[in-house]
Amino acid sequence: MPTRRKRPQPDPALDEKPDPIVAALRGGSIDSEPPADEVHKGETTGEAPTGTPVAGRSTLAAAIKGGPFGLLQILGPGLITGASDDDPSGIGTYSQVGSQFGYGFLWTALFTFPLMVAVQESCARIALHTGVGLGTSLRRKFPTWLVGIAILALLAANTINVGADIGAVAAGGQLLTSGGHKTGGIPAIWLVVPVTVTLLFLQLQVTYSVIFRLFKFLTLALLTYVVGAFIAHPQLLELLKATVIPHFAFSRPFITALVAILGTTISPYLFFWQASSEVDEMKAAGGTTEEERRGISRTELRAARSDVVVGMAFSQIVMYSIILTTAAVLNAHHITNIQTAQQAAAALKQVAGSFAFVLFSLGIIGTGLLAIPILAASGAYAVKEFFGVRGGLADKARYRPFFYGVLALGMLGGLAMNFVGIDPIKALFATAVINGLVAPPLLILITLLGSDRKVMGEHTSRRLGKTFGWLATAVMTAAALALALLTVRGAV
Repeated sequence: MPTRRKRPQPDPALDEKPDPIVAALRGGSIDSEPPADEVHKGETTGEAPTGTPVAGRSTLAAAIKGGPFGLLQILGPGLITGASDDDPSGIGTYSQVGSQFGYGFLWTALFTFPLMVAVQESCARIALHTGVGLGTSLRRKFPTWLVGIAILALLAANTINVGADIGAVAAGGQLLTSGGHKTGGIPAIWLVVPVTVTLLFLQLQVTYSVIFRLFKFLTLALLTYVVGAFIAHPQLLELLKATVIPHFAFSRPFITALVAILGTTISPYLFFWQASSEVDEMKAAGGTTEEERRGISRTELRAARSDVVVGMAFSQIVMYSIILTTAAVLNAHHITNIQTAQQAAAALKQVAGSFAFVLFSLGIIGTGLLAIPILAASGAYAVKEFFGVRGGLADKARYRPFFYGVLALGMLGGLAMNFVGIDPIKALFATAVINGLVAPPLLILITLLGSDRKVMGEHTSRRLGKTFGWLATAVMTAAALALALLTVRGAV
């Protein structure tokens, strides 16, 4: 990696402290940190624990040079954030929006793309320049109580999202084992515990890069929606108008759908995951101390920006294709309210025929198995950074019980949600709405942080980035307030 410019040593009082649980078990203090090779899980895969490559990020140009397998690899470590943005919550939201409103929300794919890039690039920039995670940087700049409230909201949203995604994976498993029928197969409620236990075990024992290698090719099933978008043969003029001309209606269903789309594309958990991925990559590349990680070169910044742009572009292509396909197949045939996984899978019948349920099941299972660990881990990173303690996916659980305890609580909380009788398809849409309500306060803090010269020096967000960052904040805030207003008005 390019040589980093050295920055002044940070205040020792702000350095990461030993794990508080380990300290308590050892009489209130830890005299010395165990050797790194003893603490770390010991993988030598050439990847950071969050799945990003140690010596740089995969870009489109590099992938093309590798031929077909190189293009498949572009769905690998460097684009985890973009791929995970199309999690089961996203699939459920886009499917419901396409079936209910037809082409009415296609414009949001183009509109949200620069907003997503600006936000995620800002998170990456902050981490690369400061050498610490987003939670730590926010805690150092803003009042502790304010950051604490924001992280609590993030944890709540993540736990609900984990629960909905676990339910969706289980529903996909039932659909797969039933042969696409409404009845039969392994009941979804029987699968939620095995899914949770398996993912929790993997997170305790291996890093996310291993999880990603295990499950990433299942997500290729989502590309079927891209094929479906071409096979649907929509009227080009109508499609072009819906893509570039925003359509708006001040009604509760429309605003709810808009908040859900914004919440599942500009998701709070991705803010912390992006920053933590950058920090873990720097650690894996040899930046063991904060001083060694601080500062950023132009080459690194360009690489990070390129990675974010390609990742978000992939995410939006899939989003656009899901909305288009479900609109052309379901809405056009007056199926406007998706209630079951079977109905959602029906959008793929024009591509896969009777095997549509297989592709839908694999897609939602694959994205769920990738996104659930990210959701749980991003909350754990935010909390441990807030309290300034050590921990991460690269470390063994017995040395970092605080980090993994927070992660496990998020997983188990999500699991518990599935025993209260919530329909998984409806839950996916609801989690997107919740993320849309949680994101605006965090966006304000992140945009202010990325613009602060005292923190970022000469590497503050560029004017265009700040413009889109504030635009994302304003749009999501306005949509959340409009939804609250319409909800109160409807309740009166």
